[in-house]
Amino acid sequence: MPSLSEGWGRLGCVDTPDEAGQNRPRPQLAARAAETTAENPWPVRLLSQKISEYVDRMAPLWVEGQVVQLNRRPGAGMAFLTLRDTDADTSLPVSVYAKVLETVATPLTEGSHVVVHAKPTFWTKRGSFQLQADQLRPVGIGELLARIEHLRRVLAAEGLFDLDRKVPLPFLPAVVGLVCGRESKAEHDVVVNARARWPQVRFEIREVAVQGSSAVAQVGAAIRELDADPSVEVIVVARGGGAVEDLLPFSNETLVRTAAACRTPLVSAIGHETDAPLLDLVADYRASTPTDAAKRIVPDVSEERARVVQARQRMRGAVRHRVDREQAGLDGIRSRPVLAAPRTMVDAHERAVTGLRDSARDRLERLLLVAAAHVDRSAAQVRALSPAATLDRGYAVVQRPDGAVVRAPEDVATGDELRIRLARGEIRATT
Repeated sequence: MPSLSEGWGRLGCVDTPDEAGQNRPRPQLAARAAETTAENPWPVRLLSQKISEYVDRMAPLWVEGQVVQLNRRPGAGMAFLTLRDTDADTSLPVSVYAKVLETVATPLTEGSHVVVHAKPTFWTKRGSFQLQADQLRPVGIGELLARIEHLRRVLAAEGLFDLDRKVPLPFLPAVVGLVCGRESKAEHDVVVNARARWPQVRFEIREVAVQGSSAVAQVGAAIRELDADPSVEVIVVARGGGAVEDLLPFSNETLVRTAAACRTPLVSAIGHETDAPLLDLVADYRASTPTDAAKRIVPDVSEERARVVQARQRMRGAVRHRVDREQAGLDGIRSRPVLAAPRTMVDAHERAVTGLRDSARDRLERLLLVAAAHVDRSAAQVRALSPAATLDRGYAVVQRPDGAVVRAPEDVATGDELRIRLARGEIRATT
């Protein structure tokens, strides 16, 4: 049996009349796509058949996603749904027999998280690709929570939830970025309560899908856009709570990593107390509700004014108390005798110094008198024993030229020169 390409090749060789009415053979079709040319192209039917043959060789597989559209056709016994990726904006059409849907324990609805066993197929007439499902299994809440718990441990091991990564929120942000649902109550709670506390605050609001298959992509894009805006000082991701299934996008790994990479302080206000999504753990601050987030991101102007008044009163009281205490201390010091009569202490010391001076003078005078008397006595004794006193009484001292005193006649010879010392002068003589 000839192959499909050979059949198409022979079909391409059928003679066709030319402009002169003469039959001319059509060129042989290319055996492979790379051999086609503008003069020898493949017809659409051949390309479609080639694609169908390639897809038919693909093996059945299990694929996971979220149901975003579900159309049941009871008369045809078929149902058609769109299966969308939970992280990216990618979807595939799926067809399934109604009897297969009837075997699913939990009724399938839009938004359901499922795994599908399907065979890829290609419809040659419409040129469309789809999956033909023969089994569907809803992913239960327990399994989803187990996956979230596993992801939480992985991200915690990477340090994405560490306290040292969290940055403090600004005290008074001028511009607040808000990511919320379209016309949602969460947006109303954040904006109204924040402006009631601080009317001058401005908001950059990004209304996005906060549940469903497109939530991860839209919320992540809004966070990145606000983070790139230099005027935005804090970002709030708000949602007014919801069922566990509705909050699954806020535990998505892609969204959590986007929040972790955000340089602007991030506040998570998902509004779910019992099962905290992973976004709460990676955010710089977790608010229990959107209203709580509004109270956290901006201060209350009335409270701040009251605090300023209280601070001024405390400062005034502290200054007054300090001045009064210092004045009392100064008055106490001034009332002391030493300051009432400052010369009292000096006079006492002056009297002491004067007494010591007089005592020293008297003692010195007594010492001088005693010393003078002693000197007089010594002088009298010296004068009494001095040769000068003897000379004064008429005696003379005879000395030889060498200074020796002549005490006997034999001490001199005839012709010796003598020196005779008197009380008032001396005489030269010769023996």
